[in-house]
Formats: sequence, structure tokens, C-alpha cells
Amino acid sequence: MPAAMIVALSAGLLTATAPAAHAASGATLPFTSVEAESATTTGTRIGPDYTQGTLASEASGRQAVRLTSGQRVEFTVPRAANAVNISYSVPDGQSGTLDVYVNGQKIAKTLAVTSKYSYIDTGWIPGARTHHFFDDARLLLGQGVQAGDKIAFQSTGTQVTVDVADFEQVDAAATQPAGSVSVTSKGADPSGNADSTQAFRDAISAAQGGVVWIPPGDYRLTSSLSGVQNVTLQGAGSWYSVVHTSRFIDQSSSSGGVHIKNFAVIGEVTERVDSNPDNFVNGSLGPNSSVSGMWIQHLKVGLWLMGNNDNLVVENNRILDTTADGLNLNGNARGVRVRNNFLRNQGDDSLAMWSLYAPDTDSSFENNTISQPNLANGIAIYGGTDIAVKNNLVADTNALGSGIAISNQKFLDPFSPLAGTITVDGNTLVRTGAMNPNWNHPMGALRVDSYDSAVNATVNITNTTVTDSPYSAFEFVSGGGHGYPTSNVTVSGATVKNTGTVVVQAETQGSAKFSNVQATGVGAAGIYNCPYPSGSGSFTLDDGGGNSGWSSTWADCSTWPQPGQGNPDPDPNRNLAKGRPATATGSQDVYTPGKAVDGDANSYWESTNNAFPQSWTVDLGSPQDVRRLVLKLPPSSAWGARTQTITVLGSTDGSTYSTVVGSTGYRFDPATGNTATVSLPAGTSLRHLRLTVSANTGWPAGQFSEVEAYPTS
Repeated sequence: MPAAMIVALSAGLLTATAPAAHAASGATLPFTSVEAESATTTGTRIGPDYTQGTLASEASGRQAVRLTSGQRVEFTVPRAANAVNISYSVPDGQSGTLDVYVNGQKIAKTLAVTSKYSYIDTGWIPGARTHHFFDDARLLLGQGVQAGDKIAFQSTGTQVTVDVADFEQVDAAATQPAGSVSVTSKGADPSGNADSTQAFRDAISAAQGGVVWIPPGDYRLTSSLSGVQNVTLQGAGSWYSVVHTSRFIDQSSSSGGVHIKNFAVIGEVTERVDSNPDNFVNGSLGPNSSVSGMWIQHLKVGLWLMGNNDNLVVENNRILDTTADGLNLNGNARGVRVRNNFLRNQGDDSLAMWSLYAPDTDSSFENNTISQPNLANGIAIYGGTDIAVKNNLVADTNALGSGIAISNQKFLDPFSPLAGTITVDGNTLVRTGAMNPNWNHPMGALRVDSYDSAVNATVNITNTTVTDSPYSAFEFVSGGGHGYPTSNVTVSGATVKNTGTVVVQAETQGSAKFSNVQATGVGAAGIYNCPYPSGSGSFTLDDGGGNSGWSSTWADCSTWPQPGQGNPDPDPNRNLAKGRPATATGSQDVYTPGKAVDGDANSYWESTNNAFPQSWTVDLGSPQDVRRLVLKLPPSSAWGARTQTITVLGSTDGSTYSTVVGSTGYRFDPATGNTATVSLPAGTSLRHLRLTVSANTGWPAGQFSEVEAYPTS
């Protein structure tokens, strides 16, 4: 599907450090990751946070470490290593370096950091906010370190938020295969100064049936390669042979036999333009081809595959920091195997199959590790026949997506809906699922979606582990709002730990059989069963036996369960208003109501000017016991002190409001953080919180940069 459409309405970590329960899922990787929040630091730990558009919410584990100038984070090395890759973020528009220390000694090399490839805006995608905050930077240390040694990164001026460090023992560079054609023999420049495009083309022509050798070096290509067939493109290793281009192969067809392996392709894509083929591979490699051992970074899409790619194997690759998908098979994929890959920080689905024009058939995603897709699903299957999703590890989906989505969302015609048997087996989903602002309700960790047509395929979901889902574990929905059924679904052998709301979120007609689904730490109730549209039919949960821990049902279909309801609240101090839908009687320019609940104290809502009174309202999702409000204006000293006269009102149904706190003047002073606290009477229960502003001594409008609501006094 066009990358722009993948998340339009439906909406990509853990390695050897993962818990033992995850051992059978995910890729076998050449590196070991360590989270910054588990390291020693003089900086500030941020998170956890699950709110779309915040830095911590896009971090691995939803936590990271923020360093200001002179601060450092020090990792204990988990294995022998001579290289490190870190995931980091710097403020928009800034760049800088991190000093690197090994066992307390500063080394000569520094690690460059930049915001150049971050802060992506996709305003044409409903529900999207600025996202893609993190990036990756790698460094060969020039020396070996052992398990237990210390490696520290210190900010040298630019604020840097460090998320995770990958430690790796990189083998020596490989040597040229006998009989191969080196690109340097055709004039390629390994310094990266001259354009090597024609040299690559000439080497490919000369090596038909053989190997094109890419020696260690940096090679700059200024346009894409085409007509690639019956050839192997091979480098000395992805840390040594680096091709710099934003469009590597772009071709609509190939006779096949293309094998690409053991080098890096690093692009310069800084925004997402869906009409541009800014991809590592765009189109077709042809039948019986392979991609392996690659490092693919800073492109729009890793592999956007159309045409004949029968029996393609994509394995043992790293796909990092793409502004859209990691890999997407759209139509005509037969016998494709995508396995043992690592994907981090995708701006759309990390791995997707989309059955446009013809069904993807007998193809699979197996043993992949996916971390931090920040605007869609970890793995998405849109239609297709006899598809398998097996033994993958997906963590930290952020917005508009699930860990795994099995869907009949077509995006375009002609589309081939799900058919045959869809096998979803042995997958581990950690902190997956997200709030969908277009639906105003959440998406589960694993979603079966009859978006544009009924799900009639046999869908077998087996041996699934769902851990720390912020919302539900299993969701059954007709995302287009048509109420199409999802049928022929079985869920068996699942372990569900610590769901924020429910185990099963059923929102459409149909049925599923559940066997040996065992849950602990359920936040609100076992089941939410409220088909939409109302009256469209019921969803039946068939008990196959062996289920435990989720027998209760959420009783009120007029409200959405919030994390922690029904059980002891896992976070009794959380801000109930953050990220919730907000409205107002009026807004000035871009200062819209949602700015007051976006978690950013520097953005703000401002009402229509010179039109008091003005009201701002937030829907907390369900009745909540609220004891305290914290009202903020931007902390900048440019905001002079002012007093706003505010009345606090509440409602349980969104139509009838009563006064909670009468009209009162609240002082906002930059000397004290431009913050005012409002205490609410004990026993105040409300779903809709309204603040009516009747006066402001500093500006002729109501203004809030954040409205925070807490259940504690």
C-alpha cells in the first residue's frame, strides 16, 4: 500500500537482555542492548510515558536518560565488544557530539549526534503528531572491551537523550572473493568524494552471473540502480563497506537471482514524501533473490516490494530510522521469507504485507525483533492467503497501531482479503498497543480487524505472550465502522501479564474461541464486549477451557475503561487528562485545545480573543475521582505574571454540568513556574472536566499550556 495510507486510519530492543520468557521469540542478534535507564548517570531519567508525541513514549521501555552539557551516562558492558550503536535524541534543529570514555579514559573518537533525521510531520495522516524523535549513531571503538568494563557517553554542549546502547563484537573486514569484479576497478571512489554511480553500474554489467565486490570504504551514489539481475552485490561487512544514497535499487521488474549482502546503505532522507522512491529497494528483485547482512538506515522505506519477488529471502539485516515502513510486500509475494531481522524506529509499519492487485501467498515473517515503530504497527498483514507470523518480538508501539495487526483494511482496490489460514504463533508483544485519536479509543496489542470486509479466513493465534500492554491484549474490531464480523478465530496458549485495561476488547460482531489463555495483573476487567455500531450484532467468546484470570466483564459500554480501573491503580499519581480528547468554545490560530493535554508545557491553548467567557473541556474517558488540578502556562519568562478567573465544572454525561469550584482568580507567575493548583472537594467524580475562563489580566483570552488532573490531593 502507499506508505501514506498505511496508518491513515489504522494507524515498528530487546536482545539478550530480554526476560527469559522472551527467549523463544525474536531474532538472534550479533549485539546485546542495554537500556540507558538501567545504567549509571548524572543526567535525568525520563518516563515512563505512553502519550503520543512525547519523547519518553517513543523510547525503548518508554524510558530514557536526558543529558545536559557535562552530564554522562555510563554503561556496564554486557559482552566482549569493539563497537557500539546508540539510540538517542537531540532537540529539533540541533547537532553535536558525545565524548566517549572507556573505563574512565576519554578516547580520541567522539560520537556525532544530530536532529537532522528526526522530527517528522505527516499532517496528511489523520491522528499523526510530530514523531520520529530518536535516531541511531554507531562507532567502532578502535579497541576491545570485555564484559564488566565501563563505557560512558558525556554531553559536550548539546542536550542529548540516550535511550539504549547496542554493544557488538565486529569481525574483521572480509576479503574480496576470487573472480569478483570490484567497483573500484571500474572507478568507484572509496573516499566518498566522487560520484560512484556509473562505476557501480559498470561493475554490475561486467559481473553478470557473478559477484560485484564493494571493498571497505564510503561510496556516494547520486541516482538509483536499475536493470539489476543475475548478480551478487557483496561487501566486506556492514561496518566497513558503506554506500551513501537515498535510492539504491529502483526497478519495476527483474529476471531475479539478485543477492545483496554484507554492506550498509545509509541515506539522507529527512522527511517523508510518499511519491518519492527514497528506498533501499523500490520495486522488484525478481524471483529467487535474497537480502542478508545489511545495515539499512535513513531511508523512507527499507524494502518497498512490488512485482515478482517469488521465494525472496530477507534475513539477518538491520533496518533503522526509516521515515515510513521497514519492509512492505505489496502484492504478488509468493513464498517470501522475512526472518531474523532487527528493526528500530520506523515511521510506519515495521513489517507489512499488503495484498494489492493480487494476494500475498504462502509468505511469512519469522523470528524478527522490532522496537519502537512510532506511527503504526510492528507487524501488519493486510489481506493475503496462507500467511504466517511466527516467533517475533515486538516492543513499544507508540501511535495508531498494534504490535501485530491482522486486517482487511484495503486502502486501495483491487485488494485480496484474508483467506486460507493465517497463522500467528509464538509471538511476544511487550508494551504494544496505543491510543488511536481518530477512534478516541485504544488499539490492542494484537488486533484482528474486519476494516473493509468480514474476516472469513481461519485465523489461528497460538502461544502468544503479551506483557505490559498499556491497554488490551486482544482486540477484535471493524475499524472502518461498518461492523463487519471477525469469525473463525482461535486464541490458544496465551500468557497475558499486566494489561492496562482488559484482556479481550471486542468491538464488532463475530466470534473467537479461547483456550488456555492465562492472565495476571488485569487493569480493569477481563472483557470489554461492546460492538460498534451499536446494534450491529454481538461478539461471542467461546470458552475452550484452561482460561484463568479474566472472567469479569466491563459493564458500561458508554465509557471506556481506563488503565488501572477495577484493580489497584498501577500508577495512582498519573495525570488523568494527559492525551485525552479536548475541545473548546473557541481557539486562536494554531493554539488548539489539544495543546493543553499534549504533555508539552511550551505549547498552549488560547481561546478566541476578546470574547469572554470561554470554556475548555477534556473527556477523561470514564468517570474519575479527581482531587487536584494543576494548571500551567509556558514556563518562559516572556510570559508575564497574570491572573485568570476560572470556574471548574464537571459532568458524567457530557451534557449536564455542575459547578465543582466556583469562580476564582488564580495567579500565574513565571517566578514560581507559571503554575496554579486547584484543590477539588473530596468525592468529586467526573468524566468531563470543564474550565470556564471569564477574565485574564495578561491577555484577552483563556490560556493553558497544560491542564493536569490527579486522583490524589
